[in-house]
Amino acid sequence: LVKTISGVLGLRQGTVSFEGTRIDKLSPSARVLRGIAHVPEGRQVFGGMSVRENLRLGAYARRGSLSESQMQAAIEKVCARFPVLLRRLREPAANLSGGQQQMLAIGRALMNRPRLLLLDEPSLGLAPLIVRQIFDAIKALNAQDGLTVFLVEQNAFHALKLAHRGYVMVNGLITLSGSGRELLARPEVKSAYLEGGRQQAEP
Repeated sequence: LVKTISGVLGLRQGTVSFEGTRIDKLSPSARVLRGIAHVPEGRQVFGGMSVRENLRLGAYARRGSLSESQMQAAIEKVCARFPVLLRRLREPAANLSGGQQQMLAIGRALMNRPRLLLLDEPSLGLAPLIVRQIFDAIKALNAQDGLTVFLVEQNAFHALKLAHRGYVMVNGLITLSGSGRELLARPEVKSAYLEGGRQQAEP
């Protein structure tokens, strides 16, 4: 679903609209220019490049309109959200921990000043303390920066606790929807996703 919204995968049927305009015929790069940023599952940072270089790549679509001072200001704004990156700007991204790489992947997406941030499994493989830090950052991006976040996440408790609205998807079909608080209270959600259930779903 996330890859289809960002244009990495094509549609089989239906349409995709963003801010009232169909975008499913647009290329992925054109969707980036429309204000959509995709943070892929598994982070996919460029390990051999420095943290700074990874961040600069996030602003690639804006490269023609950014001066060097504006690029630096954008990097500083991202690092204000993730201070650990500021201390490691010159280091290869491969040297970062998994949680730091996830912060870098999100920061790279923010460099393009998106209006819609697509996050695919940001907690994947991270320790519980780091997961809380990542979700705190996501909450702040929405509450403080007004950024719309579309989150795909199998950690149902954290996802639904954070979400204004949630959907439970099973085998590609939406089976439940409602506010995050409503879904947390649903018995079937509790039994399947909050109490050790084995069924696979992505709120």
